[in-house]
Parts: sequence; structure tokens; C-alpha cells
Amino acid sequence: MIRQGLRGVLRLITVACLAAWATSGEAKQACDAGAPFRAMTYNIRLDTAADGANDWAHRRPLFLSQLALLRPQVLGLQEVLPGQRRDLDAALPGYLSLGGGRDDGKAAGEASPLYVDGQAFAVRGSGMFWLSPTPDRPSLGWDAGYRRVVTWAHLVSRRGALRLLAVNTHWDNTGQVARRESAKQLRGWIAANRRKGEHVLVIGDFNAPLAEASLADMTTGSLRDSRSASAEPPAGAGFTFNGFDPLARSGQTIDHVLVGPGLQVLRHHVLAEQFDGRLASDHFPVIADLSRDCR
Repeated sequence: MIRQGLRGVLRLITVACLAAWATSGEAKQACDAGAPFRAMTYNIRLDTAADGANDWAHRRPLFLSQLALLRPQVLGLQEVLPGQRRDLDAALPGYLSLGGGRDDGKAAGEASPLYVDGQAFAVRGSGMFWLSPTPDRPSLGWDAGYRRVVTWAHLVSRRGALRLLAVNTHWDNTGQVARRESAKQLRGWIAANRRKGEHVLVIGDFNAPLAEASLADMTTGSLRDSRSASAEPPAGAGFTFNGFDPLARSGQTIDHVLVGPGLQVLRHHVLAEQFDGRLASDHFPVIADLSRDCR
């Protein structure tokens, strides 16, 4: 009787251990299923003849060659005019182009689009809104000098269980009140629209360093700057705005990749690439390689 009792207890322990092992294996497999992906923000610099030798016609092959090399799965661009959008659409087959112009929500004016690699992610919803007290229509917010927008998308990884709320924005360059209010509005919008299980990615040209109150408002909560959160030492330039100076040794850091809980930053890179003394934009691209955080 005692032996039978011991056998029964041992069977129960064995079954419990196997169940625990299987459960932990399933959890690990589910976490590991999401492949690492690359996020990038890049202010393209609008197409204007005032830039002379730095206008889009001269920069286009340089800019597009960088995109072809870097191949981000989630790409946020700023200052994109309709002609540039057509060039990008043609150069990025297989990418979904999301978001409209700030003047009408369609094609007019600068856009801050999201480009999503269709082989990496499926889009489960997308849209845009204005950074202003009237976000549902073209509008100027607070003390801003220009209309400013947010483009967003709900994404699901095609190679795993990763769910992502991706947000791209371009904050005002002159209005300090506008930037502070934009941060408040964006935080509220994310809280109200983030779906269960989604990780958060916010990228863009914020026209502000991390120390400014507007961005401090964004990063004192759950969002982290990818530079400081990177598992590997950050690489590349220590600034993101170059002003078309290929020899610049310092400048403003106003372009950022922010990540929410559950995302691990594998590496962060500001690509200060020049082409025989010429630059692809007056900003450098900011690149962050990310994965689900299974630590």
C-alpha cells in the first residue's frame, strides 16, 4: 500500500513537472516567435528649389539608396511632398504607404507617412490626426507655425505573435506650447487607442531634445528612448540634424525612436553617411533594431 501510494505521488510529481516544462516551453516559444525588426525615422527634407544643389532631384538617388540598404520594416518619414511620395512608392514595392498630407488629410501638403514592409507586418487598422484641439480635421494647434500630424497603424507580425501600435509624427519647430500640448495629446491618444497586447513604437522628428519638457513628458512614463535603452552601445553620430553640412561635428538631436514596455532595443544607430561630400537630407536617419523582450 505504501509503495502504491509512493508510486502515485511520483506519477503526480512527474506529470506536474512535464506540464510545467511544456507550459514554459510554449510560453518561451510564443515569446521567441516574433522575429527582430528594424524601425527607422527619417526627415526627408521637403522638395524645394531653394535648396539649390541640395534639392530633391539631386538627393533622390542618395536617399533611395539608403532605404534600399537599410530596409526597415517600419519606416516613419517627415516633410514628404506628393512628388517625393510618388518616388518613394515606386522605390518601395511591397511596402504599405499610410497617412495623408497635413493640408487635407489626402494628398495636399507635407505628409508624415508610415511605410510598413508587407512581408513583415499585416496592417489591422491605420489613420491620422492633427496635433491640435480639433484633431479630426486639418487645423493649426496652439502656437504652432505649421499644421502638424500623427500617422498611426495597428500592426501584427507575419512571423510571430508580435502586435504593435506604430506611431509617426512631426512636431512643430517654433511652438513650445504646441510641442508640450502635442505630447499630452499623443500620450492620451495612445492610452485610449492601444489594443490589448500591443507594444508601442513612437518615431518621428520631434524638433526637441530629450531634455525638453515636451519629450520629458513622453519618456517619464512607460516610453523609453532607444539610444539610452540599447543593449549594444549606441553607434553613429551623436546628433541627428546636420543642416546639409557633411563635415558637421555637432548638432541638434531632435529625431527619436521611443519604445514601450515589452520591446527590447538590440541596437541604435544614427547613420551619418555622406556621398563624396553630399548628404541625402538635412537630417540623419535614426535606426533601432527591436525585438520582443523575453528576458
